[in-house]
Amino acid sequence: MKVVYEYSHLGGSEILSVRYPHHEKEIYDIIANVTAQKSKISKEKTMPGRKLYSPKDLNKQFKSQFLQYGYKELKDRYTITLPDHDIKITGAFKQIDFVKDKVLVEVQFGKYAFMFYDMAKFQYFYNENKAEVGVEIVPCHALHKSMSTGVSYGEQLVYDIERLKRHFPAVPVKIILIDVD
Repeated sequence: MKVVYEYSHLGGSEILSVRYPHHEKEIYDIIANVTAQKSKISKEKTMPGRKLYSPKDLNKQFKSQFLQYGYKELKDRYTITLPDHDIKITGAFKQIDFVKDKVLVEVQFGKYAFMFYDMAKFQYFYNENKAEVGVEIVPCHALHKSMSTGVSYGEQLVYDIERLKRHFPAVPVKIILIDVD
């Protein structure tokens, strides 16, 4: 796969390139090592029988690559309690796909809400002092058109973050839009 666009929010790109240049190179190498193939046959009404890129296959390849480079999953478990409420919910957690040192990476081929929720998770781990920068790897609009309906695209995420200005997320993030070679 290839990088077609990068967006830096609150200095995310600069932090990555100055403090974590080796991690940045690894991330680019990982993206280049993933090969997209149209292996999914659509059963959707709008495109029956059409060959599409499979989010499951892409996620599997990214996971394998990130693990080979020494990245691990980050998971914080906690109990949910509310003020003036006697219910306790155990086993709750926040999870990030990949972390190495204080660089968080999410690869998102899901619905738009999940892209935006990744920003909230970056904010959570940043506030917990477990992150210095987040990296979101997402499909570009052109790639999204050759995937299942419901898969979002990075241009929408960047557009919305631009309009929120510095308010959310209040954490340095680099967003990388990818496409097939």
